[in-house]
Amino acid sequence: MLFNLYMWQRYTNFEISCITNYMPNNQFKRGELYSVINGMASIAVARKLQKNFRQAGLDITIEQWSILYHLWKEDCLSQQELCNRTFRDKPSITRLIDNLEKQKLVKRIAAKNDRRINLVCLTDTAKELQQQTIDLANQTMNEALTGISKEEIETVKKVLQQVYDNLSPAAS
Repeated sequence: MLFNLYMWQRYTNFEISCITNYMPNNQFKRGELYSVINGMASIAVARKLQKNFRQAGLDITIEQWSILYHLWKEDCLSQQELCNRTFRDKPSITRLIDNLEKQKLVKRIAAKNDRRINLVCLTDTAKELQQQTIDLANQTMNEALTGISKEEIETVKKVLQQVYDNLSPAAS
């Protein structure tokens, strides 16, 4: 076991070394790549938003909120469509929807044209949460982006979109 861990660490260090030292398009210094891979900024924003939800007395998680957010944009989506839009697998979506149903925030309805498909629809209670949670999300993002210019934000958005596009299945 110890040998395997040692070999994994050596392989990982070699792999990172190759990425950070030898790849011509890589503009990261050694050690910076971990921050990008781990999504530290994303995690920090999610934690702050979760804290803001708790302080506001809202009993929903960030993961649940992401489901609600997509349903506020377009109500009554299939579970598969929610998987696609949130980049989550089916078991994760099922668990999140189960919990949202227990909280009476969504309901499942069989699709009229295919009863094998469940549509996930918002309840009135969930609709009432929309403005409050969006305001909290905007407040959190404003705090996170303090001191960052609009031009810098646009640059980051373009770069991250290009990274996504480069690695998305459609690019392959």
